[in-house]
Amino acid sequence: MMRFRRLALAALIPAAALSLGLPEVLAQTPSPAPAASASPSPAPSASPAPAASASPAPSATASPAPSPAASASPAPTTSPSPAASASPSPTAPPPAAAATPAPVQTADPFGLETTLEAKKVVMVKGTANWDSAFDTLIDAFKALNTLLDKQSIKHAGNAMIVYTSTDDTGFTFLAEIPVEQDPKNLAKDMSIGKSPEGKVLKFVHRGSYDNMDNTYEAITNHLDDKRLEAKDTFIEEYLTDPLKTAEDKLVINVFVPLK
Repeated sequence: MMRFRRLALAALIPAAALSLGLPEVLAQTPSPAPAASASPSPAPSASPAPAASASPAPSATASPAPSPAASASPAPTTSPSPAASASPSPTAPPPAAAATPAPVQTADPFGLETTLEAKKVVMVKGTANWDSAFDTLIDAFKALNTLLDKQSIKHAGNAMIVYTSTDDTGFTFLAEIPVEQDPKNLAKDMSIGKSPEGKVLKFVHRGSYDNMDNTYEAITNHLDDKRLEAKDTFIEEYLTDPLKTAEDKLVINVFVPLK
């Protein structure tokens, strides 16, 4: 059984947040060691040698004191580098563009209420068994087309089949082709008339004639669900030419008149 389903799409957009802390490093430079006074009180000019030998001793001990301060100063220079790596994180939102919804595909009408208008048609009556139903319908359309081609009469619409009665073994039908002028020299069982008119429910079948059982089963279920009562007749309108189209490529409107 053919079932019609509707799919709903939902787009999920992930989100993320990032927070970073920046460490601070404080370096303290020790106060410089008091420098030894290199200029002592004036010494007597009679003894300059001992004053020169005493001055180099404090200078040698004062020079290593600044070296620990110099080793602590490079530490703060490496800490700002993590702050620079955190700056690209705000560029994460652009993936939101992927949230564009996929295009929605609409299904063929199924149970659409519409109104048929009567058209002038040339028609032929026929009887068919279910086993050879499609072949019988094709023969009926061929007979009508042969008549119209000989008289150079163009179609004024799509070919139709009107089912007038059905049973377990077969059915009776009218094959109809809309025309704007009356053809002459009609063959046996052919006549000029009008196509069905009035309010109907419209269904669409795609595929071979043999698979139409699935479509009609779905139509029956639809009528039961809606508690609608159909008339004894129903109409098929062939949107694709059954004489030129592969059977599995057929597109057929099915019209169901309601009581």
